[in-house]
Amino acid sequence: MKLADVIKKPIVSEKSIGAVENNCYAFVVDRLASKNQIKQAVEAIFGVNVIGVRTMIVKKKKRRLPDRRIVSPSPVKKAIVELKKGEKLDIYEG
Repeated sequence: MKLADVIKKPIVSEKSIGAVENNCYAFVVDRLASKNQIKQAVEAIFGVNVIGVRTMIVKKKKRRLPDRRIVSPSPVKKAIVELKKGEKLDIYEG
């Protein structure tokens, strides 16, 4: 797996923007990516030092379609990346 394919997009929510004060950033990542691959990808793409990575797989809510079928979207893997003190990412600005 290429490092560019590991990180899909940043998560922009009130909670994730509030975590920036603690040098923590949230990303949606590939489901098959390991913590080590996520760490290497963030360090290579953004040029920062990563202290730790926490991951979780979040199941989405089931939906009912107009023809009465129930659809459950595929789960998403999230990663919370903690950076070294004094470093930051500019992904939430602008």
